[in-house]
Amino acid sequence: MKIGRLKLSIVYVCLLLVVGCQNKESSDLEATDEQPQWTPVTFTYFNAVTNGQNIYSNMTTLGKRFEEDTGVNIKVEYPSNDLDTTIGVMIASGQYPDMMSPDVAIDKIMEADAFIPLNDLMEEHAPNLKKVYEPYLDLMTHEDGNIYFIPFGASHGFLANPDIDQGAFWIQRGILKEFGYPEVITLDEYFHLIESYVSKYPEINGEKTIGFTALTNDWRFFAMTNPPAHLAGYPNDGDVIVNMETFKASVYGNKEMTKRYLKKLNEINDKGLFDDKAFVTTYEEYLDTISSGRVLGFFDYRWQVGQAFNYLSAKGDDDREYMALPIVFDEGIKDQYVDPPSFNSNRGIGITKSADDPVRIMQFWDYLMEEENQKLISWGIEGETYEVNEDGRYYRTKEQMMKISQEEFKEQFGISIFEWYWPRGAGLFPDGNAWEARRQPEVAIVNYTKEEQVLLEAYNLDVFSDLFAEPKERPWFPAWSAHIEPGSDAAIFKEQAQRLQRLWYPQLVLCKPSEFEGKWEEYVNEYEQLNIEAYEKVMNEFISQRIEWSKDRN
Repeated sequence: MKIGRLKLSIVYVCLLLVVGCQNKESSDLEATDEQPQWTPVTFTYFNAVTNGQNIYSNMTTLGKRFEEDTGVNIKVEYPSNDLDTTIGVMIASGQYPDMMSPDVAIDKIMEADAFIPLNDLMEEHAPNLKKVYEPYLDLMTHEDGNIYFIPFGASHGFLANPDIDQGAFWIQRGILKEFGYPEVITLDEYFHLIESYVSKYPEINGEKTIGFTALTNDWRFFAMTNPPAHLAGYPNDGDVIVNMETFKASVYGNKEMTKRYLKKLNEINDKGLFDDKAFVTTYEEYLDTISSGRVLGFFDYRWQVGQAFNYLSAKGDDDREYMALPIVFDEGIKDQYVDPPSFNSNRGIGITKSADDPVRIMQFWDYLMEEENQKLISWGIEGETYEVNEDGRYYRTKEQMMKISQEEFKEQFGISIFEWYWPRGAGLFPDGNAWEARRQPEVAIVNYTKEEQVLLEAYNLDVFSDLFAEPKERPWFPAWSAHIEPGSDAAIFKEQAQRLQRLWYPQLVLCKPSEFEGKWEEYVNEYEQLNIEAYEKVMNEFISQRIEWSKDRN
């Protein structure tokens, strides 16, 4: 009897071990019919890249589903005060959230050794993440051989957004309709249209018409400094332009292209066409001004004005919505507004030394990187937020597009939390569908309004991005992603140059035209006293390294 019981005990223990191993295998966060036996846990995530209300992820549809699969809930926190102050308090106390995406403060976080190395964690617990990021691991590795954060968006193929989500000179559609859908190529043509419309309609909805406004608030000042490069036929490489023959970078804050743009703004300001409050408004006030429908044009990146665009679309007045134009200084310049395939390795999400369970966090990241979950985050639920045609192509109905564009739905579903600022892919899925729904041509074409179809037909376009030139290959793009050592001569130049531009650009735009030349000379004299050489050296070293990486990869 004792031997029999011993045998049964051994069998029972073996069964437990088998079940335990099966549970361990399912603990890699793969979706199974049976829920994995996870101990519930809540991790904190500080996202400094965007604004929002602090929230627990399980209060959303996606977050609840992810918690059911993994046992993980995320408390997402956003900056409530000045970012530098918030980061400074963290560093001084040595206490951090479990995960951080510190955005422009990432150098401070790195200098404080707040992030832990991710190499071993990725190797042991994140096969899905490693597979997606495999082509870029070298670019993610720091000089000490460690990976400390995961950048956003490992590109797998290029696909321009049909509706342009990058930089452009935007113009109200009603202006184009008013003047018979003219071809608008140059900056002079662009402002001539705006001036002509203002003279006919000095008021819109009982308020003064604003010919042109600009985003200048805080770190978003780049929307004011970048246009000269775009107008001259360069993409957004930040503070530099790169010669495509020599592959050498040079700053353009002191170049003729910058002078030409600022002088044009000075001219339109003198005519009363420039928003005289542009240099003092907050980001929220800027969005409110655009949402009012009385701004005829502005330069910006679509991702910064999406909220205002959605508001205008919901109001249903097509004339007050905007069309993106690839404006250049002169005919013959090939525009380069659309970003080429890129990988930005100087921003991302990391696990901090305050995290009690880095393994569990990495496993959760790996779970998010499963193709099924990437599609869930990007596209949503089939039949609810997207459909699939007989060829396996994903698309959205007009009703689904309306639903997905509403801020309230995006927050409730969890898009606002999970769509970006996590480890994720970009480009094309293996089945050929766009990683991001907004880049799928079928989504755009099916959902164009009658007014948009008229606009497209007038300019002989299938989608709005057809108006823009295809980007040239630039292995280093974007140059602004180059790592600049805090406190270095290059870092000091960048800080001082930005300070000068914030000081001088308002004066150059708002002064009397007769004063412009003198003020420009003063500004350039101060700018050229800075250590430009140190900054350009860092940029050129970065560009050379990326070109070599590209050669090795191919």
